[in-house]
Amino acid sequence: MCLAIPARVVALPEPETALIDVAGVRKRISLALVDGVAVGDYVIVHVGYALTRLDPEEAQRTLEMFAQAGVAPQGAQ
Repeated sequence: MCLAIPARVVALPEPETALIDVAGVRKRISLALVDGVAVGDYVIVHVGYALTRLDPEEAQRTLEMFAQAGVAPQGAQ
């Protein structure tokens, strides 16, 4: 089974690279598969790649469901 998670983009340090934040954990990911990502956007991340941009409200609902299921800390952003 695969798990792709919503993550907020906090910086764009290099072309086709983003720094994301999920519940305070930050990681560099590739933006090679997604165009037009800006700081503050939410993206769906799987194995270090952003797969698509995500509406902020949908991202928050998904993170809340993960928290309820015990997959992510409450308030993950």
